[in-house]
Amino acid sequence: MKNTDYAKPLQIKGKTYTYFDFPQYAADKGIAIEKLPYSIRILVENLLRKLDGRVVKETDLANIAGWQKRYDAPVEIPYHPARVLMQDFTGVPAVVDLAAMRDAVKTLGQDPGRVNPLVPTELIVDHSIQVDCYGTDDALEKNVALEYSRNSERYELLKWAQKSFANFKVVPPNSGICHQVNLENLGRVVIEQATADQTIAYLDTVVGTDSHTPMINGIGVMAGALVASKPRR
Repeated sequence: MKNTDYAKPLQIKGKTYTYFDFPQYAADKGIAIEKLPYSIRILVENLLRKLDGRVVKETDLANIAGWQKRYDAPVEIPYHPARVLMQDFTGVPAVVDLAAMRDAVKTLGQDPGRVNPLVPTELIVDHSIQVDCYGTDDALEKNVALEYSRNSERYELLKWAQKSFANFKVVPPNSGICHQVNLENLGRVVIEQATADQTIAYLDTVVGTDSHTPMINGIGVMAGALVASKPRR
């Protein structure tokens, strides 16, 4: 089976999009897609769209399409989020890793510009604020100025990263917190991806390093958070 068998055209306001008809796939396989939770249906579309026989195999697609409430053993699937959300505390180390990878690629005599995030990645600076001034009209301006002075080296790195890496954007301090920006500004709901010969439309999904990333589920965007658990005392 090829995923192109389920690639269908969709006309909207004179523009043609390609989408992957996962209900048709389910019907062909005798799967009652309407009985699956909405989040699982999104994963079915995700794996059908990424089906290549190597990273995503037909068995992976069948596993998620045949989702069950309980399993005797965990079943892994090669999920591909549409974008990544990071905040400054957990995101900066990832930027440092990318920079180190570029140095290694350059040392090997290759083009370091090839090292970039594979999907759109946004880093929101919102965990560095500290309240030193309050109760005055200029308290916000003073706190922001102190924040920049305390974190100048980190912010210079992020500014360099935004200019150097493709698919990477930094939301600067004093622009809104991670939860709010993710919901109201960064959320796509439906993503358009232009290729050489078509424009693919698919559902927005996101994985974030901030624990509140899943708040965007409220507007129909499937999200998950990768957050290290705190050690127990």
